[in-house]
Amino acid sequence: MGKQSSPIDSVISFIKSNNIKFVDLKFMDFPGQWQHFTIPISQFQADSFENGFGFDGSSIRGWKAINESDMLIIPDPTTMFVDPFIKAPTISLICDVYEPITKEKYGRCPRNIAQKAEAYLKSTGIADTAYFGPEAEFFVFDDVRFDSGPNYAFYQVDSNEGKWNSGREENPNLGYKPRFKEGYFPVPPTDQLVDLRNEMVLNLESLGIEVEAQHHEVASGGQCEIDMKFRPLLKAADQLLMFKYVVKNTAIKNGKTVTYMPKPIFGDNGSGMHVHTSLWLKGKPLFAGGGYAGLSDMALYFIGGLLKHAPSLLAITNPTTNSYKRLVPGFEAPVNLAYSSNNRSASIRIPYGNSPKAKRIEFRCPDPSANPYLAFAAILLAGLDGIQNRIDPGEPLDKDIYDLSPEELKDVPSTPESLGHALKALQDDHEYLLKGNVFTEDVINTWINYKINKELKPAALRPTPFEFEQYFDV
Repeated sequence: MGKQSSPIDSVISFIKSNNIKFVDLKFMDFPGQWQHFTIPISQFQADSFENGFGFDGSSIRGWKAINESDMLIIPDPTTMFVDPFIKAPTISLICDVYEPITKEKYGRCPRNIAQKAEAYLKSTGIADTAYFGPEAEFFVFDDVRFDSGPNYAFYQVDSNEGKWNSGREENPNLGYKPRFKEGYFPVPPTDQLVDLRNEMVLNLESLGIEVEAQHHEVASGGQCEIDMKFRPLLKAADQLLMFKYVVKNTAIKNGKTVTYMPKPIFGDNGSGMHVHTSLWLKGKPLFAGGGYAGLSDMALYFIGGLLKHAPSLLAITNPTTNSYKRLVPGFEAPVNLAYSSNNRSASIRIPYGNSPKAKRIEFRCPDPSANPYLAFAAILLAGLDGIQNRIDPGEPLDKDIYDLSPEELKDVPSTPESLGHALKALQDDHEYLLKGNVFTEDVINTWINYKINKELKPAALRPTPFEFEQYFDV
C-alpha cells in the first residue's frame, strides 16, 4: 500500500489539480463574527501551515491594543472548502490565531477555547466526544433599513410574505401571507421561500454539510430553519459558521437578506438556536439509560449542571441585548429553567429517540447570535460540572409551563431578564468555566467588559422610538 497523503498534501494537491487562484483565510473574532483576508496562490505553500500569516490584531474586536497588535493566523488543513461565492477559483481555510513571538495559541481565540474544551473532556475520562447539533433559525427579509444619530433613530424591515403587508398595493397583492404565529409548515404559495431554502441546502451539501431538513418557521415575515447533522464540538462550531456564511450569501445572490438577530419582529416569535448535545466514550453513547425519558444518570447530572449555571451560561449563549427580547413568555421561548420529555415550553427538552444512539438533550435557551465556539464550550463545561458534582436536576416539569398558575410557577426559576443580569451572573458564577484552563479569567473579564462598554452602555444612552411614543407628551 502507498503512503496515505496528509491533510496538507491533500490541500496542495487540490490547489494544483483544480487551478485554484486564491486562498481565503477565515478566522473568528471575539464577539462571534467570521473575519477574513485573501492571498494569491503564489503566496501559499506547504510551509504556510506552519509559518502562518501575520495581521493587525488591534483592529479585531475584543483583542489586542495598538502597541501589541501583531498576530498570526495558521490555517487548519482539515477545514478546506471551495468557496462558492467568490468569482475566481478560491479555497477557504479556517484558521487558528497565534501569538507571533511564542507561537502559542492566542488565549482569546474562540476556536482555541473550543479545542481546549474538547481536550479537557478527554482528560476527565468521562467521555471522549461531545456531539453538538445546533438548530439556528433565521429571518429572510426583502428590505432592511436602520440608522441612528443624535436626533433620530429608526429601523424598518420588510418581507413580501409578512402579514403586515396583507393590505399593501402590490399590483396585484395575491394574499398568501402567513398569519402571525402561524408560519410553521405551510405549503406554497403561503411558504414563498421553499426554492430559496432548497438552493441554500444544495450549496451546503456541495461543501460537505449534511442537511436533515428545511422548513418555514413560526413567525410571519420569512422565518426559516435548516437543520444540520450533529458533529463533534469543534467541527459543529466550524460547520455552523459555514452554514451562516452560505445562508447569508445565497440570500444576497437572490436579492434578499438574512439576519440571525434573535428578535427582529415585535409581537411574533423570535429566532432561537436549540442545541442538541450528547456525550460518547469509545463509540458508545453515554446519555441512554433507565432513568426518566430513557436517560442515564450521567445525562440527568448534565442537565443539573445546565440548570444550575444557566443564568451565567446565558451571558455566552444569549450574548446580545436583543437576545432578551426573545426570552419573554408567550412566544414559545424557554424562559423557565426546567426540563421535560417532549415539552417544548421547558428550557431543556429530551427529544424522542428510537435508539440509544439518538438519546440526547436539547438546550433550548441559546440563540444564533452566539459565538458557537464559546457557546458549545460553555455548555459542555456546565454539563460536566453537573456530572462531576452529581447535581440533581430536580423533578421534571411535564405540564405546559405557560398554563401553570402563579403558585405552581413560583418555584420554577427563570432565565435572566436582560444581558446585564446575565453578565452579573457570569461575574458571580464562572469557576466551572475555568476548569482545564478552557476559559481564563482574562477571557471572562474581557467578555464582560466588552459587552458592558460596547453594547449595554451605548444602548442604555440612546432614546428609542417607543420612548417617544410613551413619553413625548409628558
